[in-house]
Amino acid sequence: MKILFISLGCDKNLVDSENMLGLLSAEGYEITDDETVADIIVVNSCCFIGDAKEESINTILEMAQYKQTGSLKSLIVTGCLAQRYAEEIKTEIPEVDAILGTNSYDEIANAIRETLQAHHFCSLKPLEGLPNDPTKRLLTTGGHFAYLKIAEGCNKNCAYCVIPSVRGRYRSKKMEDIIAEAKQLADNGVKELILVAQETTLYGIDLYQKKSLPDLLDALNEIPGLLWIRILYCYPEEITQELIDAMKRNSKVCHYLDMPIQHCNDTILRAMNRKTNKAQLVEQINHLREEIPDICLRTTLITGFPGETDEMHEEMMQFVNDMEFDRLGAFPYSPEENTAAYSMPNQVKEETKLTWRDEIMELEQEVIFDKNESFVNRELLCFIEGKVADENVYIGRTYRDAPNVDGYIFIHTPEALMTGDVVRAKVTGAYEYDLIGELL
Repeated sequence: MKILFISLGCDKNLVDSENMLGLLSAEGYEITDDETVADIIVVNSCCFIGDAKEESINTILEMAQYKQTGSLKSLIVTGCLAQRYAEEIKTEIPEVDAILGTNSYDEIANAIRETLQAHHFCSLKPLEGLPNDPTKRLLTTGGHFAYLKIAEGCNKNCAYCVIPSVRGRYRSKKMEDIIAEAKQLADNGVKELILVAQETTLYGIDLYQKKSLPDLLDALNEIPGLLWIRILYCYPEEITQELIDAMKRNSKVCHYLDMPIQHCNDTILRAMNRKTNKAQLVEQINHLREEIPDICLRTTLITGFPGETDEMHEEMMQFVNDMEFDRLGAFPYSPEENTAAYSMPNQVKEETKLTWRDEIMELEQEVIFDKNESFVNRELLCFIEGKVADENVYIGRTYRDAPNVDGYIFIHTPEALMTGDVVRAKVTGAYEYDLIGELL
């Protein structure tokens, strides 16, 4: 039986998809990337914002057509959309044969067996505890880097966010399980581990009654074969001196921090139910740069949150200009039902949200170009991610570039390189590098 997997949404969702692929591969199912020959199609869905919901629904409907035009016998929907809208999917998309919630992906093999016998299957386990992970994930990232999910759920209850309702409260994975998975990944050739959770900085607070990310970094740093350990999703109010010290003492931990702040205006931050104000954000950013001078700071911002005014937007533009984030993503606010912000007054027009988003991103492009130019003549390690066709130019990433969210650099060399190679290169322009020598 041939199975096609479609994983939508974030990297945390991708880890769930890879776990399901590992379970099914161990049972002898054949994985395919051709929907026309697939006997089973699994759509691991997202519903974080309106665009993600639309993409998930359109993908499900598109795949459902292969029951008439292809070999499809079973269509399974998993993930956040399945958790949030299970009844609606059952009613509106009868072609779906099985629904698995966010805490039920370990039921994927049972779901397939049941649906192939013409039985509808639905599993929406309570959002407590964690699914039973397979002994081996099937990586989809190329093999040289992998996401390592260290926790599930979130306790923050930001006013715009549905995650607590579809993923549950914060639950950390046991440290020994994370370390065992990391060792297995390294043994299979993974050189870069990217730590992910809804919030990595609170890791261990439920299991060990303290923020244990520094201890986890100490343990991961000792694993042979790893070159980089990258940390994503660090809430600014939870970044402690202990975490900063762990980043400084562990040589494999990238001097890179993803710190979503969403806005800088105090009124908007309070309305969002965020736990920091502008002064605290400035203090934290300055402190991080004092402690780790070469740190690369990434953040995300929301434009057009209810109540935002032109003056508040201009304040955020000035903040972006002053703080000079190394990497930044801006997104228009998406009103999600059953969140506090959904019914707030003074909703902003969609056109205005998009205009503000574009203005911020245009400004940030100028900031990033200037920051990159400041690196000219420095030497950095780079992962090779591909090659420009018919040119002696390779596409790569430095410690300053997380896969799929940040940009790429271009490395000029006549040498033959492979995806996953690690090389030393000299910065010659904002995005241009010259190869110095192959490291691994």
